[in-house]
Amino acid sequence: MNVIFITVSNINSIDDKGIYISLVRKFRNEGHQVYMVSPAERRMQQETHIIETGGVKILKVKTLNIQKTNVVEKGLGTLLIERQYQSAIKKHLKGISFNLIYYSTPPITFTNVVRFMKKRNPKAVSYLLLKDIFPQNAVDVGMLQGMPVQGSWFKVHGWGARAKYQLYKYFRRKEKKLYAYSDYIGCMSPANVEFVLKHNPEVDAKRVEVAPNSIDLNVDDNLDNDEGQLKAARYYIRKKYNLPTDKPIFIYGGNLGKPQGIDYLIKCLDANKHRQDCYFVVVGNGTEYKKIEQWSVNNKNTCVKLMSRLPVNDYEMLVKYCDVGLIFLDHRFTIPNYPSRLLSYLEYKMPVVCATDVNTDIGKIAEENGYGYWCESVKPEDFTALVDKMLKSDRKAMGEKGYQFLKENYLVEHTYGAIMKHL
Repeated sequence: MNVIFITVSNINSIDDKGIYISLVRKFRNEGHQVYMVSPAERRMQQETHIIETGGVKILKVKTLNIQKTNVVEKGLGTLLIERQYQSAIKKHLKGISFNLIYYSTPPITFTNVVRFMKKRNPKAVSYLLLKDIFPQNAVDVGMLQGMPVQGSWFKVHGWGARAKYQLYKYFRRKEKKLYAYSDYIGCMSPANVEFVLKHNPEVDAKRVEVAPNSIDLNVDDNLDNDEGQLKAARYYIRKKYNLPTDKPIFIYGGNLGKPQGIDYLIKCLDANKHRQDCYFVVVGNGTEYKKIEQWSVNNKNTCVKLMSRLPVNDYEMLVKYCDVGLIFLDHRFTIPNYPSRLLSYLEYKMPVVCATDVNTDIGKIAEENGYGYWCESVKPEDFTALVDKMLKSDRKAMGEKGYQFLKENYLVEHTYGAIMKHL
C-alpha cells in the first residue's frame, strides 16, 4: 500500500538513526511504497524537490528555519508550514492515492494538511503520533498563558499576558482540530493516553492508544564481544573524549532547553561537582545551552564535562561506554512527557536516573520494571540521593532488565503493529 509520513524533522537519508526513520524503514521493509514530507529549511538554500533514498521518496519542502533559530522565525515558520506543505504535496505528489497518512507532533499546525490529505484520500487511515502535547507544554513552562482564574487577571499582568493567551487559544483550537481529523492517536505511554482523554472529552477513547517511541534494535557486535575487547573499546572511547576510565559515568544527552529544567540540572551538577566516586557528562545543545556553558566555565576542574552536540554515530558510541543514563524534565509540567533519549540508554543496557515532574510515568515505569530510579526535579539533594543509590546498586542487572523491557515494549515492531491493526 502507499504510505505517507509528514514531519518537520529534517530527514535526508533512510539510513539515519531515530524513532521516525526506524518506523519508515519498517514500512519499507514490509513491502509498502513509502513517501515522506520533510522541510528544506531556508538555511539550506534549496527549492522544493524530491529525493529518493533506499526506496523511499522524500519530498523536501522549502520552508523558513523552524529549528535552531530565533523565536520569531520559528514561530512564523511554524504558522506557514502547513500552507507550504499542502502546496508542495499538490504539485509534486498529485495522482498518488494513499492508504495511510501518518504524522507526528510537533507541530500541531498540520491540521489543514491532514484535512486536505483526507479529502483527497477519503478511504485512507489518518494516524497521529503524539510526541508533543502543545500548547499546554508551553503554558507549563511560562511561554504561553492558559485560561486565567479570574477575569481581572489581565488588568494586573498587562498586554503581554493577553497576547500569550490569544496565542494559546489559537493553538488550542488547532490541537483540537488535529485530534478531530485523526482517525487514531498514538501516544507515547499510558499517562499520555489518560491526559489526552481527560482534557479532550470529545475524543472517543477507542481512537486513542499507546504507540510508543521505538527503534529497530541495533544488534551491535561490540555488545556481545569478549570482555577484553569491551574493555579496550571502552578505554579508547573514554580517552578520546578525555573522560576518566576508572569511574562510573552518568550521561545526559539531548536537548538543553526550557523543558529540561536546566536551572535544576545545574543545581544538581553543582551539588555533585566534587565527587570522587563518579563522573558526569552532559552532551547537547538548545536554547539554554549558554546558561549551562557559563556554569561550566565558572566550575572548571570538577567531575563534570559539558560537550556540544555530537554527530549521531559519535554520540551513540559515547553512550555505549557510559554507565548510567540521565533524564531531566522541568517540575512544572502537567503533561506527561516521555523523552526518546531513554531508548539509547536501554539499548546499551544502562540503568537510568529520572528527575522529572510528577505527571510523567517515565520514572514510574523505570522503577516498576527495575531499570531505574526517580525523583521529582525540585530538590537537588533528592537527585544526589539517587546517584548514591545507583552507585551501590547492581547496575549490570538493572541494565539487563532495561534491555529486556526495550525488546518487549519499545521496538519498531510494536509501533508498526499498533498502526497496522487499523488497516
